[in-house]
Amino acid sequence: MACYIISYDLRKPGRNYDALYDAIRSYGTWAKVNESVWAIVTQQTAVQIRENLDKHLDSNDRIFVIKSGIEAAWRNSICKNEWLKDNL
Repeated sequence: MACYIISYDLRKPGRNYDALYDAIRSYGTWAKVNESVWAIVTQQTAVQIRENLDKHLDSNDRIFVIKSGIEAAWRNSICKNEWLKDNL
């Protein structure tokens, strides 16, 4: 299993994106890192993750999915530091 970083720009004001957030949480092992950045652990590929989440986005929304690398640094993330240390 690998850790993937999901970043997005939700461009439609006032739209309810709860289905997107639920889809991200459905991966089971997840953390909300910043306001529009999540980390998940999964066996899926970046393309599979993007395709799964894409159905919950509007056509002008943006999404970026990348497999986590070896080195990471952060400050004041929303999630617990231990989650990041254990999974990135």
